[in-house]
Amino acid sequence: MRGYGGRRTAAGIVLAGGRSSRMGVPKADLDWHGAALLTRTVAVLSRAVDGPLVVVRAAGQPLPELPGGTEVLDDPVPNLGPLPAIGTGLAAVANRVDVAFVASTDLPLLHPAFAARMLDRLAGHDVALPVAHGHHQPLAAGYRAALAPVIAELTDAGEGRPPSLFARVGVCRIDEASLRSDPVLARLDPGLDSLVNVNTAEEYAAALRRPAPAVKLHGAGGTTAARAATAGGLGGPVVAVGETVAPAGPLPAWFPLVTGDELRIG
Repeated sequence: MRGYGGRRTAAGIVLAGGRSSRMGVPKADLDWHGAALLTRTVAVLSRAVDGPLVVVRAAGQPLPELPGGTEVLDDPVPNLGPLPAIGTGLAAVANRVDVAFVASTDLPLLHPAFAARMLDRLAGHDVALPVAHGHHQPLAAGYRAALAPVIAELTDAGEGRPPSLFARVGVCRIDEASLRSDPVLARLDPGLDSLVNVNTAEEYAAALRRPAPAVKLHGAGGTTAARAATAGGLGGPVVAVGETVAPAGPLPAWFPLVTGDELRIG
């Protein structure tokens, strides 16, 4: 992948404990081209950050297979809103990193470059908050880990929605025009598909119908274009080449592929 600067010194936090009431089944377990949706989201963040990966779930919630080393924590205040879970994740990483990208489970089109660029926009701010597709996007945003005590105070006061935090801290709101004009995102995520979530069965089905990410396959016969959402979708063992941010050696079948990846069969 032609670069977005590699992984950032940051944590990745994924919130998995939502009730999925509109979907009707747990979103974390939904299949995404051979990988559970939660597995994909965590693995995408592993390509954007070099710090801890944390999943915050509902207490006792079963989870699909996760990338090795993923830390699992319980949401301390269920049904209040996402803030307690965000605070729990930030508190868990605060002694190791200064910043984190926080994502919901249901971002199947999240690109690691998007997470990396939001972390870049945190400079001088407490929160880097995308505002696009008609909404603020607090569950695809960058946060300073030092916000954990502020979130704990809000949680104790019964406040669980992100706007209550944003009213108290320094927020960099990044509007859609700014996001679309970012040269890295314009190349790798021009439609800001990283912000597409799936709340209903209809939205999930529509997302599944989208074309898989465009990747390049290098082989003895030269370079060819291909489309696949996971390494397993290419039909055989593959390894990353070029600047693709991925582990050395054959990639596991569930490993997420994204636009711009370059790979080799074998």
